[in-house]
Amino acid sequence: MSSKSSCSFLNSVVKKQIMGVSGLLLCGFVLTHLLGNMTLFIGSDAFNKYSYALTSNPLIYFAEAGLLAIFLVHILMAIKLVIENNAARPVQYYTRKHSGRGSTFASSTMPISGVLTLIFLVIHILGLKFGTHYETEVHGVVMRDIYKTTIEYFQDPLHVLFYIIAVTSLGVHVSHGFWSAFQSLGWNHPKYMPKIKLAATAFGILVSVGFSALAVFCYFQGAK
Repeated sequence: MSSKSSCSFLNSVVKKQIMGVSGLLLCGFVLTHLLGNMTLFIGSDAFNKYSYALTSNPLIYFAEAGLLAIFLVHILMAIKLVIENNAARPVQYYTRKHSGRGSTFASSTMPISGVLTLIFLVIHILGLKFGTHYETEVHGVVMRDIYKTTIEYFQDPLHVLFYIIAVTSLGVHVSHGFWSAFQSLGWNHPKYMPKIKLAATAFGILVSVGFSALAVFCYFQGAK
């Protein structure tokens, strides 16, 4: 192997590892975000207090900046790897991808689900974080009534439908990304990988069903 080929190989390995680490961090964020949003089921005060605890903390700006950096690094590495893979096998890639060997629906649609997740994230932020602002008082503290904003947002059936499609796509994306991240980091021992894949599938289902349930819940809450 020439020094140029060796360097290219090492760069590819490093990119996959960076993508794996950033992917696991994002999976952690998704899980934390889902658990926090579950306070919607408890009631308006619980959800508003949860939101207020986050947004009133000065460290939230550093956390958001760090999260944005992780997103950008993950997206950049994904783009670079797709370009490199297509350039390395412009003809063979199509045949291998559709031959039924070495690929799954989740793995072959990762670029699509990734783009859909990015679009969904932008729409989600604009519609909720920067959505209609209401105020409420909980135990003597004035705070944003994000609960009301969220319930109103999901009164549009199209918002609910798009949300369910998007989080289902996200579930597929993280289910593959979770276990492939361990593989990229070299933690692909045959004894543990089947369990990691099982955990990844369970995680993907949890993400899809959990977030979808929140949207449906909000829709019916507003219909009362």
